[in-house]
Amino acid sequence: MSDDASKAQLSGRVSRETFERLERYADLLTRWQKTINLVAPSTLNAIWTRHMLDSAQLMDHVPVTAKSWLDLGSGGGFPGLVCAVMAAETHPDLSITLVEADLRKAAFLREVARQMGISVGIMSRRIEDLPPQKADIVSARALAPLVSLCRYTAPHLAEHGICLFQKGVRYQDELETAQSDWHMTCQIHTSITDPDAVLLKIEGLRHA
Repeated sequence: MSDDASKAQLSGRVSRETFERLERYADLLTRWQKTINLVAPSTLNAIWTRHMLDSAQLMDHVPVTAKSWLDLGSGGGFPGLVCAVMAAETHPDLSITLVEADLRKAAFLREVARQMGISVGIMSRRIEDLPPQKADIVSARALAPLVSLCRYTAPHLAEHGICLFQKGVRYQDELETAQSDWHMTCQIHTSITDPDAVLLKIEGLRHA
């Protein structure tokens, strides 16, 4: 999928105001990338496909009852900040918190949120140091192997919380490894931006 096609697809699924916020986000990302490594440099020419639309697809899996969302290792804000922009329009009661230990990246996230006028929590600390968050949704992208994500996530899930994890071509190996230590129900959704990538929707996560 070309970046222009991804941009057009995203434009067609959100309001004009939301799309303008996302355009501002993309502009700020390009500017800050010159001094902070927010995303892989090779993806800068495909921001709308590799980052914006790739993150936006998580919104299709948000339970209607969800009130809190925790995004781990947010980096440049993917997927959490993109979802926060969209949720401001479609899920105004959904509270989203981004966790990013790198102080410079956290500063970037705060500035983007400020310029877009988005209310989002940003925690500049290590995941291991977080108090239990009891989140209805926990997400992560390109952060750690699935077995580690399960360990990071379990203390922060609400009783019926779900995980939304984006994974690449080796997801099946990661899933088999994780399932040796963790019980879970996992739905596998092919990514809309990459046929070799998936979105794992995990429910009932608990240690084996």
